Amino acid sequence: MTDPNGEQPLEHPSGNEQDPRQSHQERMKTRTDDHRTRAFSGVVWEGRVGYCRALRTGSLVFVTGTAPVAADGTVHAPGDPEAQARRCLDIIEEALAAVGASLSDVVRTRMFVTDISRWEDYGRAHGDRFREHPPCTTMVEVKGLIEPEMMIEIEADAVVG
Repeated sequence: MTDPNGEQPLEHPSGNEQDPRQSHQERMKTRTDDHRTRAFSGVVWEGRVGYCRALRTGSLVFVTGTAPVAADGTVHAPGDPEAQARRCLDIIEEALAAVGASLSDVVRTRMFVTDISRWEDYGRAHGDRFREHPPCTTMVEVKGLIEPEMMIEIEADAVVG
């Protein structure tokens, strides 16, 4: 795995090297220490910035900002806000499962979008996943995300039990 600027290979805290033939679920690795379980998806930014995809401590689960990254590491569906939101939610669902939670445990989401005028597209994807168990949510327009083609990033908090 190399960083986005093509610099030297990065050591990932999970020891997980991305394989584009694997789904995020297959790449999701967990590590438990200090009564916390962390899930790592293996994306290059986790190792470079020093974060995990999800962290569970007791009944609380926190899923970091999740961007629409395809299995091969590219941006999923450039220009399609609904498809990008669905991809973010797929990855969030996989991260939750890795630490023993599910979408029905989610109590809050935060959506960071680059074009708030497309709110209905983002909202449709969110509503499809959460209509039966709606969390509190926020949608905020931001200047940009880590890759220019990314239109949305989603965070989620959950309580299990």
